[in-house]
Amino acid sequence: MATRTVAVVLAGGVGERMGAGRPKQLIDVGGRPMLAHAIDRFDTHPGIGEVVVVMAAGHLREAAAVAAPFRKTAAVIEGGDTRTASTIAALRTLSGRPDDVRVLFHDAARPFVDHPVIDRVLDALDAHEAVAVGLPASDTMVVVEDGVVVSMPPRETMFRFQTPQGFRLGTIRKAYELALADPELRATDDCGIVHRYLPDVPIRVVAGSERNLKVTQPLDVVVAEHLATGDTP
Repeated sequence: MATRTVAVVLAGGVGERMGAGRPKQLIDVGGRPMLAHAIDRFDTHPGIGEVVVVMAAGHLREAAAVAAPFRKTAAVIEGGDTRTASTIAALRTLSGRPDDVRVLFHDAARPFVDHPVIDRVLDALDAHEAVAVGLPASDTMVVVEDGVVVSMPPRETMFRFQTPQGFRLGTIRKAYELALADPELRATDDCGIVHRYLPDVPIRVVAGSERNLKVTQPLDVVVAEHLATGDTP
């Protein structure tokens, strides 16, 4: 049911690599902020019941103004200094929800995720507790230590992860409870937390999209502007 599915749009980063002097999620692409594009993808999806926006400290008012026109916006909250801290802030906001609620975590820096990708995540959550979005690696992948190649994993086994990543709320909640008890906690995404702290939970991988670009470097904005000209969910 849509009312039992929450999309969390993570906009907590400050985008230092962009050199824009403000969070990259607030940079205009195709005439509106990237954050607006990202929220729109979930606001217009019939399988999503509500949207929670997690924004970098000091920019909540701007984020709230961007999110206000979208009818499914349930909350705009302050994120943490890391991706992990921002996810934890979102989980605290959802603390009163049942374990079987489905929650999708999506990077606001990926403004063009399309509805078919979201569909695949939601469909997979019918049978799985954790779902990742990925694309097969097209380049040769190598492991490097001290500037020297130490191994070359088979390329056909390598995937590039995107977002959204979807979970049963009880599963991601439990994974983070265990993670927070670990003084050596280090992670770059939420599936990584599940993989490390709930190793018996399979993570289903569904197909992503080349349009689901993550805007990280200044050149990515040029590509995003091009994608925005034909932007459809």
